[in-house]
Amino acid sequence: SIGGELTSLPSSTVGAMLSMPVNMFRSRWSADRKKLIRESRIQAGHAVVEAVRNATKKPKVVIQASAVGYYGSETGDEVVTESHSPGSDFLAKVCFDWEISTAPLSRMGIRRPIIRTAGMVMSNFGGTFPLLKLPYTMYAGGKLGDGKQWLSWMHIADEVKAIRFLLEHDAADGPFNLSTPNPVRYAELAKALGDAMGRPSAIPAPSFALKAALGELATVVLDGQRVIPQRLQELGFTWKYPTIEEALAHLVEKDEPAPAEPVAA
Repeated sequence: SIGGELTSLPSSTVGAMLSMPVNMFRSRWSADRKKLIRESRIQAGHAVVEAVRNATKKPKVVIQASAVGYYGSETGDEVVTESHSPGSDFLAKVCFDWEISTAPLSRMGIRRPIIRTAGMVMSNFGGTFPLLKLPYTMYAGGKLGDGKQWLSWMHIADEVKAIRFLLEHDAADGPFNLSTPNPVRYAELAKALGDAMGRPSAIPAPSFALKAALGELATVVLDGQRVIPQRLQELGFTWKYPTIEEALAHLVEKDEPAPAEPVAA
């Protein structure tokens, strides 16, 4: 539910809830857009807390959505795990406030896994991957910026699998990086995507052009993070597409998301 719209839960309350507000990457970050991004998340969290507090039958688990933007855009080559401190830029502050918006649920005894979603969830339908792939169809693909920045990523099938895993695993509580154990630099991604599509990857998108087109939003692409899903690994989660080559081979060949079983309530 988007902020404020959720006021109550059905009397037959489901066993789990997942709150995921408005897309923050849909357009440039104007002042009004940034306000909407922040308020939609905080209000949604507060609405979930109030609905659960007033429910006769409370869910056993509520999954709190977040993003690896929590760690900030200045981590460079540092390996980032869930224990890393929050960053100080706009996106980091939004993610920090977003996560604590549902903190009262933990004090109610409700398990609250926090999913810090990777910088790119790869799917042919939605998200940033179709936009990334588009120049390659016109033989104009290449690295973004200097290509040295890191990308944390995950195939959509593994994203769904991980959410289900966290719903069903009683020991899953607190923050989890939803990414693969194998982050890549954008130059590696460009080459791997070109190879998978049988197209060249020799035409870069320079940093100044990305900044002109995207404004502040360009920092998400140009300042990457080397994120590792340490806590998922410790709980024994396994990936169907752990490497960028495997993920791209599937997406390019099938041109559709991998099938996934429905998430049980």
